[in-house]
Amino acid sequence: MNWKSPDFSIVVPVYNSSESLEELFRRIGQTMYKLERSFEVIFVDDDSTDSSWKVLASLQKENPAAITAIRLARNFGQHNATICGIAQATGSFIITIDDDLQNPPEEMTKLVESMKETDADLVYGIYGKKHHSMARNLGSGALKGWSRRVFKTKGNGSSFRLMKSSLAKKLLNHQINFIYIDELFNWYTNHISFVLVDHQKRPYQQSTYTSRSLFSMVSNLVIYYTAIPLKMMVYGGFTVALFSFLAGVMFIYKKIVHDVPLGFTALIVAILFSTSIILLSLGVIGEYLSRIYMVQNQKPPFAIKTVLNDEVL
Repeated sequence: MNWKSPDFSIVVPVYNSSESLEELFRRIGQTMYKLERSFEVIFVDDDSTDSSWKVLASLQKENPAAITAIRLARNFGQHNATICGIAQATGSFIITIDDDLQNPPEEMTKLVESMKETDADLVYGIYGKKHHSMARNLGSGALKGWSRRVFKTKGNGSSFRLMKSSLAKKLLNHQINFIYIDELFNWYTNHISFVLVDHQKRPYQQSTYTSRSLFSMVSNLVIYYTAIPLKMMVYGGFTVALFSFLAGVMFIYKKIVHDVPLGFTALIVAILFSTSIILLSLGVIGEYLSRIYMVQNQKPPFAIKTVLNDEVL
């Protein structure tokens, strides 16, 4: 067992990336060697359906002092898997990087240099040009633009990050089943910097990103981390009440002054409109109540099935 903590912990959430893992670890090692820094790599397999775990087990057996391989009990999502890796990290600084080699490990040098220059708590690697599909670029851009306006973040952010361990460990205080790391970072620090890094095409497997996964993340983000739907209910209810009041005044005026029969049309429209608003509001309240129920159940953000490191080999 290595009793000395490494300089860097590199956390890699893994999902169906068996083809890229060996090259990723080799290039991480080469980069850290050039930086003359000690390191550990924490691979967190998010219940992959391919042979990723077999590859990780083999890599860990060959490099027991440098690799910790963790297999989750089921698929929890990238952010939750990242939190799991951070919980196991022992380094003074933590780098998170994807498993698909679209973020070249050699670009970690830029993150380290930027943190030296700025003394930031967190450094994001951002991209001049992203080699994702058009749908993913549009969806990701919309999500990040919305997040900047709602949470008042300083920039786009990415999953390629360097952070001080003291900041990263604060995330572990949030024991909820849906984790959105970048919003939590924004809560704990304003000392964030950004550096331009290279972004390459996927050399191996296809992306598992779907429009459905984006919609699920956005809906969870809105309900878990904002009160926007509740505010919309308040403003919407006020608008409907004002509209109904004005419409009522108008109908009363016509009835008194012009003796115009109101008929059933206005009545039916008013009932259907107000009922739809009520049902929509109840649906929003129901979504919040379901999330509150899940939080009160205190379901952890991840569950570990297997851990392979130098302590158990």
